[in-house]
Amino acid sequence: MSSNSEPTGGVRLLVDIGPLLVFFVVNFMVEGPAKIFIATGAFMAAMLAAMVFTQIRYGKISPLLLFSGVMVMVLGGITIWLHDETFIKVKPTVYYLLVAGLLAFGLRTGRNYLKVVLGSAYPGLSDTGWSRLTRNWAWFFVVMAALNEFVWRTTTTDFWVGYKLWGAIPLTFLFAAANVPMLLRHGLTSEKEAAQEPGPIE
Repeated sequence: MSSNSEPTGGVRLLVDIGPLLVFFVVNFMVEGPAKIFIATGAFMAAMLAAMVFTQIRYGKISPLLLFSGVMVMVLGGITIWLHDETFIKVKPTVYYLLVAGLLAFGLRTGRNYLKVVLGSAYPGLSDTGWSRLTRNWAWFFVVMAALNEFVWRTTTTDFWVGYKLWGAIPLTFLFAAANVPMLLRHGLTSEKEAAQEPGPIE
């Protein structure tokens, strides 16, 4: 039965990170030159499952999950179709830059898109707090895009996959935690909710 609530806690982590973990595990378990393509297919299937689950369980798919899911399907499909791993490697870069651009554009035009998407996750946060949080995440995504480009262009595919698990995910959670003191100074009423990271990790 559908619900108007949103995934929280462990369910949210499973939805946001689960598909990436599937990608990592399959790439680790499969041997041979085709393993990145098999892992990409598994990533696509897991992302689709996450979107279907949230639609059925909560009655909607969050904009960030939908955005990430569409990118996985499109660039993952091209990766498999052309048998070229470049497309799945560049996907995080494109995702990060697009999200950073949208956040920056929203701030410049007086529309805080992060607040629209995640307003219920940060109760009591003032408009100033939202602006600073949005600015911080926009710059973080730019840095993460640059890091992804550096890693995939200068290392092996296996190293890049490992970086996504042991580098990108911890960096994102550490950055989210680093924002908590600022959020509390600007009216946030629940530190537990504040520690949630904004959407799927790419």
